[in-house]
Amino acid sequence: MGQPHTSTRRPRRAVPTALAAALVVVSSGCGMVGSIASADRLQLEPISVSSPRLRDGAVLPSDYSCKGSSGNPPLRWSRVPDGTKSVAIVADNNARAGGEVNWVVFDIDPRTNEVAEKSVPVGAVEGSTTSGKVGYAPPCRRGQSYRFTVYALNGKIHLGKGAPLSRTLKEIAEKTIAWGRLTAGHIQ
Repeated sequence: MGQPHTSTRRPRRAVPTALAAALVVVSSGCGMVGSIASADRLQLEPISVSSPRLRDGAVLPSDYSCKGSSGNPPLRWSRVPDGTKSVAIVADNNARAGGEVNWVVFDIDPRTNEVAEKSVPVGAVEGSTTSGKVGYAPPCRRGQSYRFTVYALNGKIHLGKGAPLSRTLKEIAEKTIAWGRLTAGHIQ
């Protein structure tokens, strides 16, 4: 679907909106989980995120939605800062209310710089999504933006497969030292 496109954002002393919004989306649907104060104090560096199948701001191909069978899209990232101990990926929609997390992968080796279509890097762990599914839960909401955010972390998460979403997101927020995002405009 065209050439890879790089998206880089550089926030100032704040936890990325996607992660903050995702912290609100817990299985009970009630309130903020835990504190993100430690991540809030960090000066976050940008990570460049791209994909051979997605372009930033373009339509999410139906292959990666609930209509398709390709599973997660391939992602690539670069400019992970020195001191990164692990990498995490969170895929969510950009809804202000009723947002959902479609994929969480953590404890990715910091030397890894890509994930192939319909796969998880060796040694990485998938947590639960908003729906409770472990693994990639293809998005279905038309008219929503879908974000694939890569986080560089200053430590491993050390949670097991299927770890609760609220706990996983809290751990990611507390350990984030850099992040980058690729956003698909809506489902094709």
